Amino acid sequence: MPMEAYLKPFSASAFNNNIFICVPKMNGGLTGVERHEDLMLLKEESQELNEMEEKDQDFITGEKYFSCSRTEKSSAQKRAKKTGTRNFKVHMGNQNGEKRFMCAHCKKSFSTKMILKTHMRIHTGEKPYTCTQCGMSFTHKASLDIHLISHTGERPYTCKLCGKSFSQKGNLKCHMRIHNGGESFMCAHCRKSFSTKINLKTHMRIHTGEKPYTCTQCGMSFTYKVSFDIHLISHTGERPYTCEQCGKSFSQKGSLKCHMRIHTGEKPYTCKLCGKSFAENRHLIDHMRIHNGGERFMCSQCRKSLSSKLSLKTHMRIHTGEKPYTCTQCELSFTYKVSLDIHLRSHTGEDPYSCKQCGKSFSQKGHLKTHMSIHSGEKAFACPHCGKSFRTKGNLESHMRVHTGEKPFTCSQCGKSFSQKGTLEVHMRVHTGEKPFRCLQCEESFTYRTDLKRHMKTHSGKTL
Repeated sequence: MPMEAYLKPFSASAFNNNIFICVPKMNGGLTGVERHEDLMLLKEESQELNEMEEKDQDFITGEKYFSCSRTEKSSAQKRAKKTGTRNFKVHMGNQNGEKRFMCAHCKKSFSTKMILKTHMRIHTGEKPYTCTQCGMSFTHKASLDIHLISHTGERPYTCKLCGKSFSQKGNLKCHMRIHNGGESFMCAHCRKSFSTKINLKTHMRIHTGEKPYTCTQCGMSFTYKVSFDIHLISHTGERPYTCEQCGKSFSQKGSLKCHMRIHTGEKPYTCKLCGKSFAENRHLIDHMRIHNGGERFMCSQCRKSLSSKLSLKTHMRIHTGEKPYTCTQCELSFTYKVSLDIHLRSHTGEDPYSCKQCGKSFSQKGHLKTHMSIHSGEKAFACPHCGKSFRTKGNLESHMRVHTGEKPFTCSQCGKSFSQKGTLEVHMRVHTGEKPFRCLQCEESFTYRTDLKRHMKTHSGKTL
């Protein structure tokens, strides 16, 4: 259908002067969703076009159409004609579904070259809009405008039903669905529901495996833009968030917030069923599986049952001997990341956990907790068989082997088993010939401390 079929002349002579009003196409063309997406991408281009139009204020009335002033000079008419025609062509391309500009990276098509240029920032990581107050950069001007509100604290959009305020109109719109039971969007794969179509579209990447955000430095791709932004910091090494108490720095604000709980002891996530508290929400989620009988993951080698697939994967390192976390300073490797983090403190000398009573510091929270029992005299772990109490759970577990007869520590050379790890280490000297206890007077060495003590009596003249 010719373009003129969609136009409504503004005046009797308007058509000949390229002054048009668009009458929206009712059938065919783009779907509502596609049109919405293109309009979102067109937003920034429209802002630039509007700025150009504002320069021709003598000719533009400010309405949604262009009117002609016959008294203007011919040069002004040509300038306005060119601007109006370009705006009109951009608009009509969106209405007709014309998408002539294709992205070389993801093959997505766009109706204008400007939209494609804006889209390319996803792949290049370009962020041309920078906040003058904090230096943070953004891909789109609209994102910068929204961010600026975070500095002012302004929340101009208020819910008339409950009084809750929002910084963005879209957030208020989503919130209103809570009150009016508005349309929800359900995933066809997992039946999960979302308040907006864009949230559903983002969620669908989990099922399709789509990762539209690609790092130009290492080629790694990401499902979500926030993950991509966090990854980019790994190349710069930037750690802008620093703990004021111990000086440790983090690349993410959320990581610093979680770290601060080490110092404060805060555990904001509490189980409503048993009252147990956790420092991180993911730990609470794992804990809840105990109560709700959620899916369990069993180790095929030792039959131990774990609450999550990730926990099972981590547990399997015990059997495989995998140690993926390596210290860059001494090349010592560890099974768990937390073990590496604790080890790194041996190089930095960091002891973030301090006793408030005597000032002694510790590199691990558990060590401080054990130390505190010295001041309190508390022995919270009691043996159910004989009633003997212990300061630590580990000491109780070791003691329990006296009653159970368990001997989990086995010598790899002769097969002899022991109830305590320390006993096995002493036994190994029989095979290695190690004699760590040396007499300072005659330099004779001994395998066991008791043998050295017996020997020392020969120098003192005491009867053996």
